[in-house]
Order: sequence, then structure tokens, then C-alpha cells
Amino acid sequence: METFTAAVDFLRLGGAQRIGILGTSKGAEAALLTAVHDSRVDVTIALSPTSRVWSNVGPGRDGAHHPYRSSWTWRERPLPFVPMDDSWTPTEPDSGPVAIRGWYELSERTFAHSLAPTEIPVEAARADVVLAAGGDDAMWPSLPYAEQLAQRRRSAGATVRLIVRDDAGHRPRL
Repeated sequence: METFTAAVDFLRLGGAQRIGILGTSKGAEAALLTAVHDSRVDVTIALSPTSRVWSNVGPGRDGAHHPYRSSWTWRERPLPFVPMDDSWTPTEPDSGPVAIRGWYELSERTFAHSLAPTEIPVEAARADVVLAAGGDDAMWPSLPYAEQLAQRRRSAGATVRLIVRDDAGHRPRL
């Protein structure tokens, strides 16, 4: 998160009066977390978001993928994250767009006992929050995640704008 808060510093030093962050997928995870950790963010737009912190994308310490690690740090400390359950196997051939939603869903079930600390506390963000998600997302269940985020915001009395299209997938087309 330090990279993003440094960017906020840069924009403020350059005279920016309002700061907005837009992110898609893993970038939406970063945008939401930045808004949670930096009160100078005025608006966050998360496209195909997740409601929790997930493990790294790309190689781990072994140069391949193990052990999983947090994708994000705050004040140089790794944020709690959900690791991936490596017992998952794709049900469809490896062709076309990536479809690994089942892997995320399995990982949530496998690590259900430790999900609470991985939740993105979006209700704590001062920023206005806009969430956009599709019901046909094959990458991860962005619509249920967006609904969870919106519910937490509303329960805390914070505003949120949820934009949903049931036939939309993971990749936004603006």
C-alpha cells in the first residue's frame, strides 16, 4: 500500500485537490485497501472487486508459487490474506479466457476458519465508493464480493454505489 500512498503524496504535492483511485480486479483490491489506509483518498472505483485480501499473483519465494504470501503490505507489514487451495483443478480445458472462479470459491471454503482478518474493511474508508461487478464473472465471484462490500458500507452508515450487470464478466468494457 505504501506505493499507492506515495502516489497520493505526489499528487497532493502537485496541487491535486481531490484524489480518486480506479482499479480493476487485483487493482480493485489495491484501490479499496488504499482508501481504507489513506484518508486523503476522496473516491474509489472498484471494477470486478474482491471483498478480501488474496495471496500473491505470480512467483513466491521458490520462484514458482510457494509459499503463498500477501500481495500487500501496510507500514511494511504484510496484510492478512487468503492462500489458494492447491488441490483445485480446472474443470474446463485450458483455452479461452481464464476461468478460475472455482479456485477462489474452493479456497474460501478451505480457509473459512481464517477469513475474518482478510476482509477489506471498506466501511472504514472515508472515500466515496463505487463498485461495479458482473454476475457472469468467471475469474472470481466479483458480484457476491461487491454485494458484501456494499452491505458492510451500508451497515456502517457509509455511502456506496453498486453497479451490477448480471450478464457481465470480469473484464470491464466502458
